Amino acid sequence: MTIKGLLPLIAVTLVCGGSALVEARQPKPPVALVKPKVSQPVQPKWKLYTAPDGRFTILMPGSPNRNTQSQKTYMGEINLEIFVAQPPKQQVAYVVAYNDFPYSYGEMADPQAVLNNARDMALKTTKSNLISQRNIRSSNNHPGKEIEYINSGGKITKSRMYVAEGRLYQVMAITTKKQQKILAKTITVYLNSFHVVLKK
Repeated sequence: MTIKGLLPLIAVTLVCGGSALVEARQPKPPVALVKPKVSQPVQPKWKLYTAPDGRFTILMPGSPNRNTQSQKTYMGEINLEIFVAQPPKQQVAYVVAYNDFPYSYGEMADPQAVLNNARDMALKTTKSNLISQRNIRSSNNHPGKEIEYINSGGKITKSRMYVAEGRLYQVMAITTKKQQKILAKTITVYLNSFHVVLKK
């Protein structure tokens, strides 16, 4: 959190402290000592979010905004579904994006090749340098890759990508170096909470 983000908290602490002293001098019923809920804007309420098509669940800080973008690729035109949540007073964005592959490509493609291509595209389009990468698996054993990269503006992205049932999922937390240190545990919990729901 930045200094600007901390200022409202410091101000609220002073106000609460002052009102408590006033209450101590003037005998009033204890009901008057109601502490205002001050943490709400800074600490968003995390809840389990289920995708509109029911194909994934993830913990999100509030309801994400949904956006659809159409992209031309060597496989033809594909739709990219993007879900973004940005808590107030924090320089961080929590993002889930996915695209479905044409059936024939999804059946033939090597998942590792898809993941490597997605990594290369992410680095190229954001003009970023790779910090780290490792192969991972989803909670129900789909192949994946975790990458961390930094762009020229100093923004750090930690991303987990999975290939599952003809779809590429990308789960990302984008933040600043400062915020990343503060939010490291939160980001890990967020990434770990992603779950692919299998088709019935």
